[in-house]
Formats: sequence, structure tokens, C-alpha cells
Amino acid sequence: MSLIITDDCINCDVCEPECPNAAISQGEEIYVIDPNLCTECVGHYDEPQCQQVCPVDCIPLDENNVESKEQLLAKYQALTGKA
Repeated sequence: MSLIITDDCINCDVCEPECPNAAISQGEEIYVIDPNLCTECVGHYDEPQCQQVCPVDCIPLDENNVESKEQLLAKYQALTGKA
């Protein structure tokens, strides 16, 4: 699954620079995560960095974008060009 930012977001700006895939950006009201770029940090880190730095715990798994670890790794490889 990719991750999603909920309405609990306080726009603190700490998650965006932590994303190695540039999947997080400022939306109309709160930050948003592009599911096409989010790999849950698979290939980069052992756990999602945005979740680690979020002070309000508003970045859960997105139930509408279910992906296996293998799919996330394939997305990471496609985004980075690394095998």
C-alpha cells in the first residue's frame, strides 16, 4: 500500500523533505502523497520516513492503494533505475 495523509495534518512541513521519492507535496489544504511515487520507502529505508517524523501521526496506510512489498520494490526500481 502507499501511504496517505489524513485531515489531522497540521502542515508542519517535516514530512516533505524526508520522502526520498518526492511523493509528498503541499495540497490545497494539507500535504498529500502521490500514490504513483510512494514506495513506503521500500528500497531506501526499512520503514517510511514520513511516518517517523510526523508529530501528529496522520500518515497511515492507504487502504485504497494496496500494494505488496514486491510491487513497492518494483516501483522503487522503476523510479530510480536501480535493479
